[in-house]
This record gives sequence, C-alpha cells and structure tokens, in this order.
Amino acid sequence: MLVNINTYRRPVDGHLAALTGERVLCSEYKYRKGTEIFGEGEEAEYVYQITAGAVRTHKQLADGRRQINAFHLPGDMFGFENGSSHRFTAEAIIETNVRIMRRGSIIEATEIRIGGTKRLLSMVTQNLQHAEDHLLLLGRKTAPERVATFLVEMDARLGHPQLMTLPMSRRDIADYLGLTLETVSRALSRLRDQKLLRFEGTTQRRIQLLRREELAELGP
Repeated sequence: MLVNINTYRRPVDGHLAALTGERVLCSEYKYRKGTEIFGEGEEAEYVYQITAGAVRTHKQLADGRRQINAFHLPGDMFGFENGSSHRFTAEAIIETNVRIMRRGSIIEATEIRIGGTKRLLSMVTQNLQHAEDHLLLLGRKTAPERVATFLVEMDARLGHPQLMTLPMSRRDIADYLGLTLETVSRALSRLRDQKLLRFEGTTQRRIQLLRREELAELGP
C-alpha cells in the first residue's frame, strides 16, 4: 500500500539539485514495508529519490531464486534506465518515503542546466562502477570476504556511525551477496568472534564495527 503525501513544485536537494538546479514538479509517496514501487518490465516513466527509509531492487531468476542488485538509502536516486522499461523490481524494505518525478522532466532540466549533463554522466558512471564491483564480489570473493565488503560499504554509505542500523534482513543480505542465509549468519558470527564487530539487540541489525581497518582488509 502507498499513500500520496504531497504533490508540489519545490527546490530539490541532493543529487537531484546537482542535476537540475531548479524547481521540479514532484509527488511524494509513503510505501509500507514490502510494498512494490515498480515491477520488472513496467514502463520506466519516473525517476525516484528516497527521502526516508530504504529500497531494494531485485530480479526473480528462472529457478525461483531472488537476486538483489542494489540497496538504495535516503538521498539515493534510482529508476534511471537505458530503455523504456524497468529491468528490476523495486520494493520498500521498511516504511519508506519516495519523491517521484517524470524522467522526461529530469532530462529536460539536465540538458538546460550548465554542467547538468556532466553530472548525469557522473551518476551513471557511479552506478556502473557499483555494478562492476558487485559482479566482482559475487564472482571472485569468498563468503567471509563478501560479508566484510558489504559491512564496509554500508558503513561508508551511512556515514560511519558509532552504531550502524541495517534496514535490510539477513535474507536480503544473502540474496545481495549470492549466499545462503545460513552462510551469512555464520560469517557474521565469525566476525563477531574475531572481535571485529558486535551486535546490539535481539534482531542483530544494530552493529558496531570495532576494527574497521581490519574488516576492510578482509574484503579488499
């Protein structure tokens, strides 16, 4: 279920401001946990920016398995496609607020703004680099290295907090890393036993990284 919070023309911020530098017509929606934002194969008419919450994009494989290709956090933009339809399905991991803009409006504003095209290219290049890094992670790293790499990535994206709260479940992490749930749990327990991290609370989604440099060396 989604709720329309507001529709407005307002000064945008973050990545969107860097692209357009002007007011853009936006609609803001609230999605409940597990709600689909768009589906694989649907028309890619809009671009999305998270203002609160978290989103996963994934593809359902022929054998029924789910492969998560990315997690999107507050400030992130997603939904850009090089074709007319979405290649992945996007879902809210937790209750999430999303700002929605027509893709055509973003492209037009980008073309008008000096430097906008360069910034758009930079964003696309960053997304491509993330995809390449993800392929490397899936194809060349051991299970402990994958989990360590994931934790270091999330720590950086969340601003190196004293206590990191992960919005995604271990099942999500497993489907992102191409591992089983049990393997992810064992790898996390091993890192805890090595005093590289500690858990807080029963859900074990609140994690303190105790020795970041050593953790980073496990997943270069």
